[in-house]
Amino acid sequence: MTGLFEQKKVTMSLYHSTSPEQTRALGEAVGRLVDVGDVIALTGDLGTGKTLFVGGLARGLGVDPATYVSSPTFTIMHRYCGRLPLYHIDLYRIETPEAFASLGLDEYLEGDGVAAIEWAEHGWGCLPKERLTFRLRHTGSDARTIEIVPEGDRYLRLLQELTRDFLV
Repeated sequence: MTGLFEQKKVTMSLYHSTSPEQTRALGEAVGRLVDVGDVIALTGDLGTGKTLFVGGLARGLGVDPATYVSSPTFTIMHRYCGRLPLYHIDLYRIETPEAFASLGLDEYLEGDGVAAIEWAEHGWGCLPKERLTFRLRHTGSDARTIEIVPEGDRYLRLLQELTRDFLV
């Protein structure tokens, strides 16, 4: 018995941020491109700029600039109002798929807005397979390397737009 091997084109981009402002600006550029139902997954160690990125995402979605975007570590989710709702989810304290399932986040992941998920690796098995993932890594005191990985055609197109409009 032989199986089928499906070869997929894996595309990703690297962004080198040398300041918090650049990390926020990347998030803002993404915020201008996202649409209803989009899922943005963020991974990285503490202090790599995940919440800063989401602050930029909020700005790009038209959230009032006076609104302070903070990590929802203890509340699990914050909702911000812009041209689309932004559901800022933090899975830092979630340790099992059962714990994730008990949160009832499906309506936000497939809903009327954009879901940005910090510590997304804590929910890999429960998150939509199609998403745009940002993997943030420290490369210096303020420097970050951000690997951008699209999963699905929608996110491949989004990455292509982002690359054309911002990363070049």
